[in-house]
Amino acid sequence: MTAPPPSREDVRALLEWHVAMGADVAIEETPQDRYAESAARRAPQPPARDEQPGPRPATPASALLATPEESAAGARAAAATAATLDELRAILERFDGCALKATASRTVFADGAPGARLMLVGEAPGREEDISGLPFVGRSGQLLDRMLASVGLDRTSVYIANVIPWRPPGNRTPTPQETETCLPFIRRQIELCDPDVLVALGGSAAQSLFRAREGILKLRGRWLDYETGKRRVKAMATLHPAYLLRSPAQKKFAWRDLKAIRRALDGDEA
Repeated sequence: MTAPPPSREDVRALLEWHVAMGADVAIEETPQDRYAESAARRAPQPPARDEQPGPRPATPASALLATPEESAAGARAAAATAATLDELRAILERFDGCALKATASRTVFADGAPGARLMLVGEAPGREEDISGLPFVGRSGQLLDRMLASVGLDRTSVYIANVIPWRPPGNRTPTPQETETCLPFIRRQIELCDPDVLVALGGSAAQSLFRAREGILKLRGRWLDYETGKRRVKAMATLHPAYLLRSPAQKKFAWRDLKAIRRALDGDEA
């Protein structure tokens, strides 16, 4: 007995479930039957007429970074060759050592003024950032813009980037391996931007950049030293705008941090 075709309500419910699970972006224009592809790969294939049976040649080792250590080493080697921010962006566009790149729509490199005195670094792009190719353009970005404006700053006077330049599927938390692979690129980006003040937005970015163990509520607001490779600069962690949207009562702490950052930029005692 043939099952009836699904109703429009069934299809809508299935799509809503996929979105709720994080599958909210199509990565190909046409649907693919992955189950059929997997079955075809498992089925034994007869040798081609001019091909002798036997093992196929192995993939060259240079084509695959088999371990987290090799992946991070490849990233460090690639990032070190960038002499400018434009070169670093081009290297990231060619880099295939992080699996996140395969599912992201585009590389989200940076926004703002290269060489700005203030650089802000978040964790990873979200859906809106993946679509636009710019960091902090969704609701969190709109709040960040208002936060900057409250101390007389905007995107023409700061530089904004993320530890991870590719959106994790469904906005999931990046894995430790993904973070370690991407760290050499953001560290080189900070070095090339050479800011006077570096601000990590949120606990994840702070833990990655500063190797901090404390939670963000304990870490925020404290001045730290960050070695850019050229010099030591003032650094601070503050609350991520996304967290402030969920916990508006914490905005008073972000406001204190912003005032301290403004004083540091003005050359006053922080």
